[in-house]
Amino acid sequence: MSVTTAVTFPRVQTRPLRRPAVQYPETDGKPMAESDFQRKPLTYAVEALDLFFRERSDVYVSGNLFVYYEKGNPDAVVAPDVFVVIGVPKRDRPSYFIWQEGKGPDLVIEITSRATRWEDQGTKRALYAHLQVREYFQYDPTGDYLKPALQGYRLGRGGDYAPIQSRADATAALTLPSQVLGLELRLRDGRLRFYDPTAGQELRDYQEAELARRAAEKRATAAEAELAHLRAELARLHSDRAASTG
Repeated sequence: MSVTTAVTFPRVQTRPLRRPAVQYPETDGKPMAESDFQRKPLTYAVEALDLFFRERSDVYVSGNLFVYYEKGNPDAVVAPDVFVVIGVPKRDRPSYFIWQEGKGPDLVIEITSRATRWEDQGTKRALYAHLQVREYFQYDPTGDYLKPALQGYRLGRGGDYAPIQSRADATAALTLPSQVLGLELRLRDGRLRFYDPTAGQELRDYQEAELARRAAEKRATAAEAELAHLRAELARLHSDRAASTG
């Protein structure tokens, strides 16, 4: 008589499969090649605005940084040349995620050219309107196609951009007011500059601010030396008078 022995197998514990985490690259892996005409105004804009808002802990200024606007979709990304966000912490970021921050940029500036014309005027303009970017400026440093070379748009209630009316200041520089920044964007001799109407002066970048600081220190040192010289002369005159009357 055969005997059948029941064989039991250990119970296998199964776990739900985890989907791989979505990767959001911090760079597209391509070398960044920009002409001086593109790099210089971009650098000036980022540095000048960063200095202007240095005391505001709730203003973030950046440029050429990936802005991701759709969670779970790493292809939903744009890299504005210059952008400003009001109401988020001032800190360094590898990328900007709109769903984490709670809002997107309030202002964007694109340093445009004939090569990026259709993207800046079409795709990006539509995207920025969709992302509720309140003000969108374009600056063409070489004057390739944009006439005038500085133009701005403000988002209306209907979700479309309307041109910001320009004017000429006392020096005939083309001027566009920014409600977001509380500043004016000016086109002076073909160059983009920011102007603070409250302080009555143009904004400086890091190098310009350092040169201005050194010049002010030099003037202060010269003024102190002149004051010391005058005091010494007065002391000598008093001494001479005292000696003559003694």
